[in-house]
Amino acid sequence: MAAKMDSAEEKLPPTSAIPESPDPASPAIKTPPSVSPTTHSLRTEIRVWTRDLLIAIGLALVIIVFLYQPVKVEGTSMAPLLSDQERIFINKFVYRFEPIERGDVVVFWYPLDRTKSFIKRVVGLPGEVVEIRQGIVYVDGEPLAEPYVPPQYEDLSDFGPLRVPRDNYFVMGDHRISSNDSRVFGTVASRFIYGRAVFAYWPVDHFGSLSISSTTEAKTK
Repeated sequence: MAAKMDSAEEKLPPTSAIPESPDPASPAIKTPPSVSPTTHSLRTEIRVWTRDLLIAIGLALVIIVFLYQPVKVEGTSMAPLLSDQERIFINKFVYRFEPIERGDVVVFWYPLDRTKSFIKRVVGLPGEVVEIRQGIVYVDGEPLAEPYVPPQYEDLSDFGPLRVPRDNYFVMGDHRISSNDSRVFGTVASRFIYGRAVFAYWPVDHFGSLSISSTTEAKTK
């Protein structure tokens, strides 16, 4: 009968893998926490916003310093649009690019004393004939609509007629009965006009643009 033979291979008990303990002398390597794409994008966007804001503030300061000049109004000749001690900005360069127009509120050197500045409204342009009859202003024979002059500020006296010389302007205050203007000192040469009133910033209740529409609104206050 066939003899049963044992396997020549030696049977060993199964062994489990035991991890080696780390060498205490070697430093541990830490993996930095991963930054999510959303967080990185937000940080980038904040930096861009901050940069753009600083640029905008810098440009605004340059514009204010070089293009605009703060001035203080003294007197009431431009009431109700401007009151005594009111603070406004004037545009110093606008007339290098645009012509002076009727209705503009301009700042100029006083023709009789160039150390002083006046602020008035342009009424007559070069070459036009200005005449005042019982307080109504006529330009080249046509009555001028002046919604910025309240009835209580009208001056019913007469003036002219006067032809405005070349490169000169006839200016008047809106407070006609309390204004030293072209009816007294004559027309103003364009070279003396150095700015246009554009914005009031103090007092707060006068804060806003000094456009033609705002002068009409001032009359109704």
